[in-house]
Amino acid sequence: MNKILATQNEAWGFWGTMRHHADPEHAWPIAFNAIATATGCADEGVRNFLDSRHGRHFADDVANGLFEGRSLADAIDKAIERWMTWTIDRRTSRETGIPRGLPYLVGFVTDCEIMAEASA
Repeated sequence: MNKILATQNEAWGFWGTMRHHADPEHAWPIAFNAIATATGCADEGVRNFLDSRHGRHFADDVANGLFEGRSLADAIDKAIERWMTWTIDRRTSRETGIPRGLPYLVGFVTDCEIMAEASA
């Protein structure tokens, strides 16, 4: 089991977006563990992803699942499934340096992990 790191961005990112759709204190650990498990990335990368603009977009996807009547855990799982089927395209690879063809979720969480290590 991963160590669930607290958000550093309650105003924006996943936390800030989820507060309009579900209790972020409940949603955060579910999303954190599920993303860490799906990607195999370090805790800092998962937290930084969820705190980023990508985390906001991920939360929008979760909110869409809630709107469809899914439970919070199921909406998170479906969002992860979707983000794992999308792949980094040539343009995104050029803009970010994330290797082309990686699943979106793996690519963006790994990118956040690398940025965290670089700033440490």
